[in-house]
Amino acid sequence: MDDILLATPDNPVPDNHFAGYFEGRGGVKIRYAVFRSAAREAKGTVVLLQGRSESIEKYFETIADLTARGLWVATFDWRGQGGSERVLRDHRRGHVARFSDYEADLKQFLEQVVLPDTRLPFFLVAHSMGALVALSQAPELESRIDRMVLAAPFVALAGQVMSQRSISLIANAATLFQLGSRTFTKDAPGLPFEGNVLSSDRRRFDRNRAICEKHPQLAIGPPTARWLKEMLAAIARVSRQEHLTRIHIPTLVLCPTLDPIVPRTVLNALARKFRAGRLIEIDGARHELFSEADRYRAQAMAAIDAFIPGSQAEHASLGA
Repeated sequence: MDDILLATPDNPVPDNHFAGYFEGRGGVKIRYAVFRSAAREAKGTVVLLQGRSESIEKYFETIADLTARGLWVATFDWRGQGGSERVLRDHRRGHVARFSDYEADLKQFLEQVVLPDTRLPFFLVAHSMGALVALSQAPELESRIDRMVLAAPFVALAGQVMSQRSISLIANAATLFQLGSRTFTKDAPGLPFEGNVLSSDRRRFDRNRAICEKHPQLAIGPPTARWLKEMLAAIARVSRQEHLTRIHIPTLVLCPTLDPIVPRTVLNALARKFRAGRLIEIDGARHELFSEADRYRAQAMAAIDAFIPGSQAEHASLGA
C-alpha cells in the first residue's frame, strides 16, 4: 500500500491514511485515498475533487490542512490522469470518452469508498474540472452531500488563442470525423514559472512540477478534441438557469479574480443565477487557489473554515 501514494522531498504523504483502487465505469482502475483526522471526534468527511491533469499528490498540503481541522478527506484521481488507468495508448493525452464517465466514477467512489469507510456528514470541495463534475451531479447529490465548495469551477474556457465557440466547433468536427483522440496543441512539459496562469507562488509551483518530474507516470499533456467537446457541452448544460435551479445543496463559489481561464465575469454571472450558491472573490489570485501564494490561499481556506461544517442555523437560513 505504501507505494500507491508517491512522495517527493518537499511533499511528504500525510499520515494516517489508506489507499487503493476501485473499479470505475467500464472496468477502469481508479486510484483513491482516504486520510483520517487525528481529532477524537471527526467533524465529517470532505470529498476532494481535483482538476484536469492533477493528482492526489498535488493536494497533500491541502489534505493536511483539512485533517488538522478535524475533517477526514476522501479523494481520487480522475480516469485518464494521475495514478488512475489511462484510456488511450498514448498516456500523455488528456482524454475522456464521455463526460458521464467522470460522473459515474464519482458515484462509484461515493458508494464503494465514502459511504462505508468514512465519517458523516459529507462535504464536497472541488477545483476547476472537478467543480464542473460536482455542478453537473449536484441535483442528484442532495441526499448525500451537505455542502459544496467550488474553487474556480470550470464553467468557461477563456485565455486561449481561439474563442470558446471556435474551440467547440473544431472539437465537435474533429470528433465527428473520428479524430477525437487528437490534440490541438503540442505536448510541452515543464513550462516555466514566468508567465504561468496558474499560481503566483514559485515554491508551490516548483513543488507541483517536481512531483511530475520525479513521478512522470502521474502527468498528462494537452487535452484531446473529444475531451474538449465533452467539457464544453457540460459547461453549456450546467450554466443554464433550469439546471442551477435544481441544485439545493448550499454552495460556496470561490472566484480568483486574476484567473484568465475562468474569468470573474463568468463566475459572477453564474452566481446571479445560482440560488443555492454564494460567491466570494479572492482578489488578485490566479486559477489554482490551493497552490497560490499564502495571502490568497489563506483567504480560500478561511472561507472553507467558515462554511464547513456549518451550523444548523446556517443550514436553515440557506434553505438546506
